[in-house]
Amino acid sequence: MSAPVNQAGANLHIAVVGVSSLIGEAVIDELRARKFAFAELHALDDERNLGRPVAAAEGAETDRALPINDIASFDFSRVDLVFFCGRSALSERYAEAAAAHAWVIDGSAAFRARADVPLVAADVNPAALQSIGARGLIALPGSASVALATALAPLHALAGLERAEVATYQAVSGSGRGAMDELAGETVAMLSGKKAKGRAFGRQIAFNVIPQVDTLDADGVSREERRLWDESRILLNLPNLSVNATAVRVPVFFGHSLAVHASFTRELSVAEAAAVLQRGTGISLIEADSSAQFPTPATLAMAPDRVYVGRLRADLTRDRALNFWVVADNVRKCAAHNAVSVAHILVNRRQ
Repeated sequence: MSAPVNQAGANLHIAVVGVSSLIGEAVIDELRARKFAFAELHALDDERNLGRPVAAAEGAETDRALPINDIASFDFSRVDLVFFCGRSALSERYAEAAAAHAWVIDGSAAFRARADVPLVAADVNPAALQSIGARGLIALPGSASVALATALAPLHALAGLERAEVATYQAVSGSGRGAMDELAGETVAMLSGKKAKGRAFGRQIAFNVIPQVDTLDADGVSREERRLWDESRILLNLPNLSVNATAVRVPVFFGHSLAVHASFTRELSVAEAAAVLQRGTGISLIEADSSAQFPTPATLAMAPDRVYVGRLRADLTRDRALNFWVVADNVRKCAAHNAVSVAHILVNRRQ
């Protein structure tokens, strides 16, 4: 976790765009939980999400509910730091204009492929922020990419990553609140003997597994699978890295899981890999002989500031290769916690 922002950061003026989204709410919670010092916090969204204020922090005596204001009429020259947490359309329309005045940390897919915009996972490549001055645009990777790169980074430093094969099992919260509501509704309906409607994913998600996340291209590869390849290469600074991915949607509310098979250029033992993972930033290694045995989305993944690695073992079919299992909360750890950690780095560097 990044060092806390001290009181010198208390004069910051912050805006959170897309506060009605799962990630927007999580960013507000993360700012409060980590006592991020600021002078003013603006909650922004588009006109369809106005009217419901952001609740005050639980148990707070001085924190008041935040009204949600219309982004279309907001003057970004009033703020120093902006988190974009909503739809890509909001980022595409407003983020670059906001970056003329402030640091803009964008969690959408709008700018991830832009060579002039740093793509940053705070636990993996914080040095990428060195190109950012007193203002500018920063893109955040997708949640599965953050989880994968966080686990691979220390192993790459140890033995030189050559190839990664990964199957992701992604929670429905990755598609937003509506998808979560659909999973809940379908589950109740089917347990009551009714049929699932299957609107969010084009087919039933309750009690099902769907081997497609986002749209498929002409080659049959999904956008999410290409993102895992492209974003992992950038985060790990390995432009020639081969990433073979299959992205799957599963009936889980929160917590992406990944089965990873990694090949390396140098020999490494399971014990050496375990030792380097235990020292890794933002990682918890679950040993096979521990009481937990291995991480799952419904248990350890709910801790919001860690990526959990378990089932670490040698690949018996290949030399210089490991198999392991990764679980992380996609909304809180991989999105909101990463966004606020990037902000911490920027603000602490300024002081």
